Amino acid sequence: MSQLRAFLAIDVDEDLKAKMYKIIKEFKQIDANIKYVDLENLHLTLKFFGDIDVEGIDLLSSKIESVVSGFDKFPVKIKGCGAFPNTKRIKVIWLGIDDDAIVKRLHDELDKEFVKLGFDKDKRFSSHLTIGRMKTAKGKDKVKSTIEEFSEVEIGEMTVDKIILKKSTLTPQGPIYEDLEIFEL
Repeated sequence: MSQLRAFLAIDVDEDLKAKMYKIIKEFKQIDANIKYVDLENLHLTLKFFGDIDVEGIDLLSSKIESVVSGFDKFPVKIKGCGAFPNTKRIKVIWLGIDDDAIVKRLHDELDKEFVKLGFDKDKRFSSHLTIGRMKTAKGKDKVKSTIEEFSEVEIGEMTVDKIILKKSTLTPQGPIYEDLEIFEL
């Protein structure tokens, strides 16, 4: 049975990526060991599935379709910068979503359906866009102060009118994402 690595995401509008890149450039000036997300790969993950059976994609798609049919397109505002798990122990640097009630409701309704298919329930969903992953503590203090400097940064607003089931192929140069199916809101 063949498998592929998959996740469900909201892509970022192209005009906002340029603004996000200005923030990433600030972090790149720091002498730190950070692996940055390629601009074309910037997205908000709604669910990471991991390796799934190709044969199960139709069933997964029908569950996504049934949930998405209950949602209209909605605005999201990308605002703020932070770190997971926190700024004392930085692993992930992210940009946030301001007033993310609709995103959370969409996630929760999707996750309920995915649990019925045997996927683990997400323990804690946090609406965010990963911009980089810190590999070592090198430069941590400067990274922390830069995160704090951008804690209230306003990137802009976009309309979410679709979510995308994506395939992720891991390569030494970084992941390659491919759209498997687009679900219009």
